[in-house]
Amino acid sequence: MPGLMRSTRRRFAALTACGALVAAAAGALGSPAVAAPAAADTAQSATATATATPARVLFDNSKAETAGNADWIIGTGQPDPLTQDATPTVETDWTGAISAWGVALQKTGRYSLKTLPSGGTITYGTTAATDLQNFDTFVLPEPNIRLSASEKTAVMRFVQNGGGLFLVSDHTVADRNNDGWDALAIINDLMTDNGVDNTDPFGFSVDVLNIQTDNPRAISSTTDPVINGAFGKVTGSIIRSGTTATLKPADNPSVKGLVYRTGYSGNTGAFFATSTFGTGRVAFWGDSSPVDDGTGQSGNTLYDGWNDPAGTNAALALNATDWLSEASGGGGGGGGTCTAGQLLGNPGFESGDTVWTASSGVITDDTSRPARTGSYKAWLSGYGSAHTDTLSQTVTIPAGCTTAALSFYTRIDTAETTTTTAYDKLKVEVLNSSGTVLSTLATYSNLNKSSGYVQRGFDLAAYAGQTVTLRFTGTEGSQLQTSFVIDDTSLTVG
Repeated sequence: MPGLMRSTRRRFAALTACGALVAAAAGALGSPAVAAPAAADTAQSATATATATPARVLFDNSKAETAGNADWIIGTGQPDPLTQDATPTVETDWTGAISAWGVALQKTGRYSLKTLPSGGTITYGTTAATDLQNFDTFVLPEPNIRLSASEKTAVMRFVQNGGGLFLVSDHTVADRNNDGWDALAIINDLMTDNGVDNTDPFGFSVDVLNIQTDNPRAISSTTDPVINGAFGKVTGSIIRSGTTATLKPADNPSVKGLVYRTGYSGNTGAFFATSTFGTGRVAFWGDSSPVDDGTGQSGNTLYDGWNDPAGTNAALALNATDWLSEASGGGGGGGGTCTAGQLLGNPGFESGDTVWTASSGVITDDTSRPARTGSYKAWLSGYGSAHTDTLSQTVTIPAGCTTAALSFYTRIDTAETTTTTAYDKLKVEVLNSSGTVLSTLATYSNLNKSSGYVQRGFDLAAYAGQTVTLRFTGTEGSQLQTSFVIDDTSLTVG
């Protein structure tokens, strides 16, 4: 059969008619699950729900949170606030403008708190003690330095794999370190240029506003866990130079406004909002004033919004931290429990060459081999000469998950005519964080040619609580092409 010239990413390949499917699956598809009290008093009342394993919360101080007149730290003891005072009883036992937040959590006995110090780097999946993989919730309290590309990917991976993310913004042009980036621009940048999902992943965008003064009110709800949490009933909050968010439920139906600017409702004017992404959770607050406790390091002019009677700010901050960490339910959202969902980023490759680590040209919309759905797919091999392609993605399977079903579709066509020899192969493997192969799930070859896409499935529940890499490797012999095309991947946990 004559050779067929491809796009510039392939040197050439011979396309043959496909024979009947030969099964080569090495596993079975799993079962997929497609007016508040004062802070000190509420912290004490919430102690009754203490859990055996504290929820782990990391507060960021690596993004100029103390620049200018700000002091958004829980304490000067960093990374461990307990080094300043091991048994804090009042917020001034720790030094920082959000120390009331930290002390209230610490006093419950249900939390383990740390700070990522100035000069630190946000990471996920490394051996660093402050790596996000070691925490259930990450708090970004008015960041003033743009996150690097790797940091944005780390944050998104953390949430996608079960972590809680607390975003605290401020008004436009609140650029405290004069680097051209304020908190709202940094948060919007995280959600639109992160290397994991740039298509409005949380279902909201931060409004470019400077709202001087308002007392936003909470929605009426008796069931929402943030409005009705262990730290008290939330009735409203305060804006003292802040902003709001525009909700986009068409992009993420889980997004929900909980507190609204006066005169606003629905998808506009949301001052406090929650959402989910992957198996994780997200909370957004449009101003740092509500979490400011009025005390901090010398030289800063601060404002006691934490105890401002116009809002129930302490209850809102603490209930939201509880919800993000799943602390009231008995474990941290990043490791101890499992929220049903799909973990893989860019699962159908429609975002192009992002999220996955792939050999050049593997993720493509080349029409010579059609995608199963959409336009893009992953095309390994198909050169008709000695060649190796790889495709991989690293993912954390939460420890509380009892099911973890890997699914993907393959389409295999070949110019090989043999019915007995596997010249060209596609290997599917699971690796640990050190790169050691934990399992070879399957090996397909030119003998498994198919007339169309075939679904493959494997049970990965044994890797719950681990960060693993899924790797596809296509290896081709010296002549006669075999194309291994992959599309519509998923790793569904429950």
